[in-house]
Amino acid sequence: MSILVDRNTRVVTQGITGKTGQFHTRMCREYANGRNCFVAGVNPKKAGEDFEGIPIFANVREAKEKTGVNVSVVYVPPPGAAAAIWEAVEADLDLVICITEGIPVRDMIEVRDRMRKQNRRTLLLGPNCPGTITPDEIKIGIMPGHIHRKGRIGVVSRSGTLTYEAVGQLTELGLGQSSAVGIGGDPVNGLKHIDVLKLFNDDPETDAVVMIGEIGGSDEEAAALWAKEHMKKPVVGFIAGVTAPPGKRMGHAGAIISGGKGTAQEKLEVMAACGIKVTKNPAEMGKLLKSVL
Repeated sequence: MSILVDRNTRVVTQGITGKTGQFHTRMCREYANGRNCFVAGVNPKKAGEDFEGIPIFANVREAKEKTGVNVSVVYVPPPGAAAAIWEAVEADLDLVICITEGIPVRDMIEVRDRMRKQNRRTLLLGPNCPGTITPDEIKIGIMPGHIHRKGRIGVVSRSGTLTYEAVGQLTELGLGQSSAVGIGGDPVNGLKHIDVLKLFNDDPETDAVVMIGEIGGSDEEAAALWAKEHMKKPVVGFIAGVTAPPGKRMGHAGAIISGGKGTAQEKLEVMAACGIKVTKNPAEMGKLLKSVL
């Protein structure tokens, strides 16, 4: 078992003819079952061509009809990325993973609003995220595959690099991962911590979860309050940005303390009060998780 993606997932790359799309599609194909999983690309101007044997279609709907894809990964540049997400949603895929950073917030607000109003079933991961990986089965995104190993620890994070950090520590301690999910650091995004916690909670092959957050917003607090009431598995947490001054954006577009809300201290306090073991030292995430098993 895994959450979101597994060896049977079939992926279409939107933006497969760009440098980034090509590089990461190639890397993902070389990981585990990637050769079977990455079966289509999309570029309306290059339909009928192929990228290293992967056929390119005019749009996602056509790719789905011809190859049975159920997940899309988006490497389209910022001005067209929201439209690319919507194209995948309209094709009724299970999941859209948007790696693109720098999508105008207004574009994302419109897409999210349209998805809600039309009650679309497609899940959105990202934008501005590293993607997701189920070790030894499939990776979709930009994470380094070699640091992951198969196991029973779930990882969910707003920060890409801290996802890799947590995974690297777990692997070093001999603890593999069931799935690692980067939800992205933009203010308007798809799946939140709470959504991924629910998936891990229901997954019989996940024993415990590392949850990594950042300053800004209140998503981590919402997830912690839900976990207190419903989570059947131990969760450990870390929040990036303890030293961030209010009003200054740190790293991600969504990582900003505004109106005195969304500080790291506040998040850590709520998480601790909800029974989540927290650390202020990112080097301790793996050890902390091991201590609750």
